[in-house]
Amino acid sequence: MSEQLSIRVFPDSQFRNSLATFVVLVALMKTEVKGMDFNQRPFTVIWETTRACDLVCLHCRADAIPDRNPYELTTQEAFRLVDMICEFGQPYPIFILTGGDPMKRPDIFDIVAYATQKGVRVAMTPSATPLVTREAIKRLAEAGLVRLAISLDESTPEIHDSFRGVQGSFAHTLRILDWCREFGIETQIHTTVTKHSLEDLPKVADMVAELGIKLWALFFLIAVGRAARPEVRRLNISPHDFERVFNWMYDLSKSAPYDITPREGYHYRRVMLQRRAQELGVPVEELLKEVLEKSLRPTDVVPSKDRPKIVRAPMGVNDGRGVVFISHVGLVQPSGFLPLAGGSVREKPLAEIYRHSPLFVRIRDYSQLKGKCGVCEFKQICGGSRSRAYAVTGDYMRSDPYCIYRPKAWGKSKKEIATVAQT
Repeated sequence: MSEQLSIRVFPDSQFRNSLATFVVLVALMKTEVKGMDFNQRPFTVIWETTRACDLVCLHCRADAIPDRNPYELTTQEAFRLVDMICEFGQPYPIFILTGGDPMKRPDIFDIVAYATQKGVRVAMTPSATPLVTREAIKRLAEAGLVRLAISLDESTPEIHDSFRGVQGSFAHTLRILDWCREFGIETQIHTTVTKHSLEDLPKVADMVAELGIKLWALFFLIAVGRAARPEVRRLNISPHDFERVFNWMYDLSKSAPYDITPREGYHYRRVMLQRRAQELGVPVEELLKEVLEKSLRPTDVVPSKDRPKIVRAPMGVNDGRGVVFISHVGLVQPSGFLPLAGGSVREKPLAEIYRHSPLFVRIRDYSQLKGKCGVCEFKQICGGSRSRAYAVTGDYMRSDPYCIYRPKAWGKSKKEIATVAQT
């Protein structure tokens, strides 16, 4: 990998308009999202509809298998889950259907339609398999699906198909994106950042622009599921590479005709504020204070005229703090990458588990963070990856081991830390 990832400045392009309903929802949520209390309600509810999938991805979090589990939530239980989401009140959390592969469930169209009728915005992350046909995309659009996210890990078929374990996955991904454009479903791309994909990221960025994607999400590996195997762990990039990718993402975010975000790379927010404060010629502490006081979103901090307008959460969302994950059998987790549960939706309402279970209450209490994360001046907008801390150390309140930043208070006495906190 070269010392500096190359940046392409994209020309102005005309992309299709957002779905009319989505535009209205964005307008309604624009101010409400900023005041959202993530101790009381999540921004996003992610449901692992099934662990069944016909791909064999090297890094699969779910360690997916071909057949469905008979103990998965039933159709009626899925409807009840939607009702539970509505119990958080408006604006309702975004509902993301993931897996495995949601398309392995024949009732998935009914579930999307039920949630849509309730006023819940639904997104989906299917696998690029023959189950996703043109007719299936049409049915999802008719059911009210707002956005479809699909993986694209390389700019060429060879490495992508090898990573996903099925030949033809790359080509089918492009077909799916074409069908989404045809039927008016917004799209986003997920790319897993590994040593193999690091050099190729600029080319994938070019493809994302050419395909008219709304959002590009870069996933940073967590050693869970198949990714916990030694041969896959070795694919993880170094903490210093994290920092270089974050700086490259920041530069790209100012020129790309799509939004860009990391997944399980929360310390990107610190890099964002450091870079933006430098550009504005203000102390980063001043910018950080403004972000916290006004609950600013990443798109507020780094504006761009070319970027599409989409709903983004205020900075500070993290595992169990604005995000909640429900497993295929109903267990409620802070994240799909953190295999600990605060309860089951088969036994308690989702809101009760999210608000009051000891696991969720503790993971949101950043006064209990340990190590560097515990004294970091950026912890309220970052917090580090609780999933990565757990995967590497066995303690989800430990510092994110892939962050190289040295907080001002690190290594100081309690009295000195208090002094730093006041400045």
